[in-house]
Amino acid sequence: MTLKVAETEQGVWTVLHIRGELDLVTAPVVRQSVHDAVAVGRHDVVLDLSEVFFCDSSGVGVLIASRRLMRSCGGRLRLVLPARGAEEGSHVNRVLAALGVRRLFDVYGDWDEAVDDEARPLSA
Repeated sequence: MTLKVAETEQGVWTVLHIRGELDLVTAPVVRQSVHDAVAVGRHDVVLDLSEVFFCDSSGVGVLIASRRLMRSCGGRLRLVLPARGAEEGSHVNRVLAALGVRRLFDVYGDWDEAVDDEARPLSA
């Protein structure tokens, strides 16, 4: 399966809807999408991972690199994992937790919540 990235804008937020496998082959696509958003001045990015069904260490690496990039430019990065999956253990959430990096990210149940500055992230 390939990876697809669709971009939408919600106010100040750029939402990157990611679908497929996030691995060694496809991680550069996500990295480039985040860099492209920053290059045009979009410093608040949501990565909607609700349709990512596989994530390896390369995928985790691109998430951490994206977080670092957003922090360096004074921006914000939020992840979307389905509320049920984030609580009960979606694949991406399990990988992040197993590697001990889940706490680094603000995770939301859906992208509507992620772009709402009043919404609270899900607990780690």
